[in-house]
Amino acid sequence: MMIKLLFVLLSLYILAQAQLLEYDIKPSSLKTSQFMNIKILDSKELKFDAIDGIKVTELSALAHHKSKLYALSDKGYLYHFSIAFSGDKIEKLKLKNGYALVDEKGKELKKLQRDSEGLVFVDDNLVISFEKEPRIALFSLKAKEIKNQKIHKDLKDISKYKNENKALEGVAYNQKYGIVTAPEVALKNEDKKFHILYAEDKTWKFPATGSITGLEFIEDDAIVVLERNFNSKTNRRITTLTQVFLDKCKSGICKSEILAKLDTKKGWNIDNFEGLTKIEKNKFLMISDSQDSSSQKTLLVFFEILKTNLD
Repeated sequence: MMIKLLFVLLSLYILAQAQLLEYDIKPSSLKTSQFMNIKILDSKELKFDAIDGIKVTELSALAHHKSKLYALSDKGYLYHFSIAFSGDKIEKLKLKNGYALVDEKGKELKKLQRDSEGLVFVDDNLVISFEKEPRIALFSLKAKEIKNQKIHKDLKDISKYKNENKALEGVAYNQKYGIVTAPEVALKNEDKKFHILYAEDKTWKFPATGSITGLEFIEDDAIVVLERNFNSKTNRRITTLTQVFLDKCKSGICKSEILAKLDTKKGWNIDNFEGLTKIEKNKFLMISDSQDSSSQKTLLVFFEILKTNLD
């Protein structure tokens, strides 16, 4: 009896110390890893202690480069992880550093300036998008601001957004189109049935299925959009992945395809997904924002996008 008790206590201790926990987001009724046009490769729950005096919570964006994973909190903190994959599994994720976002003079960003939401790796630095005071800025890997980036003229005035919490939620980059961003929902003077992606001097419109929380290029002319729906009365969550074809637009509307719609009502064990980054070719990671709530989880999901119908 004593040995059994010690084993249980040891197991609980190991579990408490774990940083990368097994977690299956798929419905129990789903007997395969493939769903619609994606394949779930792996999923984990993350639990990390504070580092450098910074609590690891409310992760709202990801950027990947080589063997490093950068995560952004919407409270104005940047985290460095080392990440390793074994086949299609997340083998290791180690928290290395935590930094507060600071301005060009090295001072922490003021409260209204630190609502950081989108993240992408660009030429050995990081580009970050913000809400409340909508802007996009270039930061060093150690979270020091380098300079503001030019954004589309329609995005500069916060009064044009639905509200201050519906501003620049995601950001993506490639050499052909440069920096591309989007508000969480359409601007006040735009049709609410559509989303608009914005480069500095160009836009693309496509049908909306939820609120935008993340963007990432999959090909030169195609971008993956992460959308969410949440019903606070029923606690129902829907995470949608949509591929938008920037070079296939007609009458102002671009072709798009829903790759997957993950719905808690249909058994998906998902949370508030906000961050998206490409790992290689058609393989991506997405992460959920726990909103610093004990009732929510930080989930990291590794998935592959399969051949689309528009290829």
